Amino acid sequence: MSVLTEEQIERFFNILNESSEIIQKAKDQSYLDSLIETLDAVQDGDGRHLGLTASDAQRVTNIYAKFNRDDYDAETLRKSIQMAILKAIRLDKIQANYQITPDTIANVIGYIVAGIFNDKKQISLLDPAMGTGNLLTAIYNQLDRSLGVKPTVSGIENDDAMFELAASSFEIQHIHAELFHEDAIQNVLAPVVDAVISDLPIGYYPIDANAKGFNTHSETGHSYVHHLLIEYSMNHVKKGGFGFFLVPSQLFQTEEAKQLLKWMQGRIYLQGLLNLPGELFENKAAQKAILILQNTGEKAKQSNPVMLGEFPSFKDQTAFKKFLTEIDDWQQRDLL
Repeated sequence: MSVLTEEQIERFFNILNESSEIIQKAKDQSYLDSLIETLDAVQDGDGRHLGLTASDAQRVTNIYAKFNRDDYDAETLRKSIQMAILKAIRLDKIQANYQITPDTIANVIGYIVAGIFNDKKQISLLDPAMGTGNLLTAIYNQLDRSLGVKPTVSGIENDDAMFELAASSFEIQHIHAELFHEDAIQNVLAPVVDAVISDLPIGYYPIDANAKGFNTHSETGHSYVHHLLIEYSMNHVKKGGFGFFLVPSQLFQTEEAKQLLKWMQGRIYLQGLLNLPGELFENKAAQKAILILQNTGEKAKQSNPVMLGEFPSFKDQTAFKKFLTEIDDWQQRDLL
């Protein structure tokens, strides 16, 4: 990353941060809520509608005057917003489902997606659990840079605050997106796409009645939300299309996995399961992997072999690049 880009990231972060701190103090509210208001107001360049005193409204308006959208590319803006959200998570002690997918992981997923779709002039993407939209916008920007393709994107998010952050992030980056403020498990009528990309929430889905229409629902008690979302996602992928999911490394080693595997038979090809480096996680139980699924139909076929393995440390650039080359070879030789 160039020094200029780092300076721009810091510059826009400072604009977001200074405004959010003023609003937070004036309204005695969370940093997160203040950031949401800032992201909305900075685009208008006007703080008068924020419900502040005339003095504070003028202060934030003066801060917004430092922001000229034309000075920034989308990726710089995304990184600045990411920094501000990370500060909100830290300051407000926000629960785990707000955690942002690290850029190192987003970049790897984007690399795999770019390799599979490298001959496409257009790609449509969906994230059924988009959170703040960071993963979806990171991959959008990566595909724009690496393939010269501006994907058509859609996202679903049930949480109010995360949805508002995502909507503002897309808008400020000038990324047109179809966003749904809904619970995907209630079978949102989202578009059918070339690929689903998602860092799936992990755990039990609380509303059993909503899960009953899914083949992956549990026969007793609550169902795993990540199983339900995988099924939902692949139902919204075209024939021969792909799903790229961040999942627990132990996904297929639980008792509940039997129902997931049963649903996949005859419908879905398991094309890859790539464990992320163990050093990124607190313990083995928390380790995650990139799951690559493909719908049957069109020219899709079961890859032989399935791509299984574990990424070397991201710090070992030689080994890391060698592993990426192995993925490239597998895509060309066994998958596509």
